[in-house]
Amino acid sequence: MLLQKETTRRKFLLGSLLALPLGQMVFKGLTAAQAAEMAAPELADYQPIFFSPAEWRFILAACDRLIPAGGEGKAPGALETNVPVFIDQQMHGDIGNEIYMQGPFDSQAAATHGYQIPFRPQQIYQTGIKLANQWCQQQHQQDFHQLPVAEQEAVLTHLQKNEIKFADLGEPDLKASQFFSGLLNDSKHGYLSDPMYGGNKGMKAWIAIGFPGARASYLEWVKQHNVPYPLGPVSIQGLRA
Repeated sequence: MLLQKETTRRKFLLGSLLALPLGQMVFKGLTAAQAAEMAAPELADYQPIFFSPAEWRFILAACDRLIPAGGEGKAPGALETNVPVFIDQQMHGDIGNEIYMQGPFDSQAAATHGYQIPFRPQQIYQTGIKLANQWCQQQHQQDFHQLPVAEQEAVLTHLQKNEIKFADLGEPDLKASQFFSGLLNDSKHGYLSDPMYGGNKGMKAWIAIGFPGARASYLEWVKQHNVPYPLGPVSIQGLRA
């Protein structure tokens, strides 16, 4: 709780600072982008509020492979942008727990029949991580996060293609691809989300793709075609980068 309170206090103070015009945004040598970076917790110091330590190690390793750093244009990766923090906070909140759960469910039904998994998103993560680590122990005698990078990528591919049979591991109602799909989608959302939701730390992902964020007015740019937008992104809370 102390960490969360301190983070909230810092975000409030920095929010007041970052509301100033971009040209005035130097405070004791601190730029707006650096201030926005400080407003988010350091991933190494973050204490998960939903995931267990073992689950957290899986999430860190998996997110790092799904969105690795240093791609084209040296874009930041999932860890640099706090994607795991986003997923943890989403699973702790309503999105992780609230979903229509009145059956009957048919886990073998076609995808066109809608949501047919008798698990909430929280349970999908908990079950999927447990079974993925169980499979890794059977095949490699190590948990997922302990595997070399190439092996981690292979495991994720196996999950995506349903080549890891969760039914053979004791869970007939959840497919490996369903777990992988949720993890991949949440990773994308965390990477491109507004920073207020825990991910996209320092708006680094927005900067990398040239997304302007939540700027309120573009009147002067409406008729300027094929011209790079020169202003950095703005978050919903008014942070500027």
